[in-house]
Amino acid sequence: MSFSTSIRDVAGVTVVDLSGRITLGEASGKLRATVRSLLDSNVSKLVLNLAEVSYIDSSGLGELVSAYTTARSKGCTVKLLHVQAKVQDLLTVTKLYTVFESHTDEAAAVSSF
Repeated sequence: MSFSTSIRDVAGVTVVDLSGRITLGEASGKLRATVRSLLDSNVSKLVLNLAEVSYIDSSGLGELVSAYTTARSKGCTVKLLHVQAKVQDLLTVTKLYTVFESHTDEAAAVSSF
């Protein structure tokens, strides 16, 4: 399954729907390019929808952390949506669940800003 992204606006919040596996190579590069492009266009509220992400390796996890830190430095808030069980386990093991605000409902994620 190849990695893909789609971007949409929901009540002034930019939602990036991610799909596939976020791994070293093209996928992590595409995630980085997507987030940087959005930050360059002055997005201040960003939700990464992981509903269709089946797997994240250490490189993909690094890209999520990089997206978070880069966004924070530019005054943007990043939140996660629909984190799947395997990805949640990875966030728990690495203790990154304390860094990322995560939601299971899109409306709740959008209204949390």
